[in-house]
Amino acid sequence: MSGEGQQARHVAIIMDGNGRWAKRKHLPRAMGHRKGVEAVRELVRSLKETSVECLTLYAFSSENWKRPDEEVDDLMNLMRKFIKSDLPEFIANDVKLHILGDWQALAPDIVEMLEDALERTSKGSRTLAVALNYGGQAEIVAAALKAAEAGEITEDSIAANLYTAGLPPLDLLIRTSGEVRLSNFLLWQCAYAEMMFTDVLWPDFTPDLFKQALEDFAGRERRFGGR
Repeated sequence: MSGEGQQARHVAIIMDGNGRWAKRKHLPRAMGHRKGVEAVRELVRSLKETSVECLTLYAFSSENWKRPDEEVDDLMNLMRKFIKSDLPEFIANDVKLHILGDWQALAPDIVEMLEDALERTSKGSRTLAVALNYGGQAEIVAAALKAAEAGEITEDSIAANLYTAGLPPLDLLIRTSGEVRLSNFLLWQCAYAEMMFTDVLWPDFTPDLFKQALEDFAGRERRFGGR
């Protein structure tokens, strides 16, 4: 398929580099995470100016629990503040929240806040999917088990039981901060997604850089295994 003029419907981002951003500026690591939340806010606001129907963000992996307790606590508190402060804006801008991962294992008050947010944004036309307590390998195992319970295990039956079921196929994966790996994120969904890696640290990733990434994607040729 020629890439000329194609538009990305579903983009996922591995938001990497908050800690390094803070270190370079001689700031506490927590400040990097807070600046990273601001970058999320600005990017979500800019979605209405793009072709993107679904933006998926890797917010907290199942491996992130290994980080120091203080950092995990700060990330969870940031999540609480973000949901509380930005939910009205999501509703006003017709943004639908979708959660990927074992998010119901989070703290009870966060689960309650997320359930409320999911319900109140359910009519949105553009989706913000957030991966919380997420691991790609665990997602595939869980989907295969559900498929087996229902009948035959096939590519279609597994796909129908992934956290992303019902979302557009993944078109583009972006990772910031210069790291070049998937880190157990959307392993199944990335099978034929285009990938883009940038040295820009996540807090410095702007809506303009996002639009540049979409323009780059529009010029790529996608063959999906063909010639």
